[in-house]
Amino acid sequence: MTVIYWAAIPVGVFAFLHALKQRADAYPAAERMTKPAWLGITAGGTAGLVLFSPSSLGAMFWIAGLVAVLVYLVDVRPKLNEVQRGPKW
Repeated sequence: MTVIYWAAIPVGVFAFLHALKQRADAYPAAERMTKPAWLGITAGGTAGLVLFSPSSLGAMFWIAGLVAVLVYLVDVRPKLNEVQRGPKW
């Protein structure tokens, strides 16, 4: 569990930095929430990963942070990349 805890923090930081680097108009083009919304979600998720641990009383907040970051990475990030690169041939 300690390995998962320490591995989740860089994943959260990566998700936030990726959201920060993307163009603001790419989010509506990908039919996702706005850039400020995803910046808040990934920043809050990363904060939850840093401030809480899965073995403490705040485990629910840690899990919620992990889910938020993973939703961005699995759902939003591929759509943003697709919109900005164009269709594959």
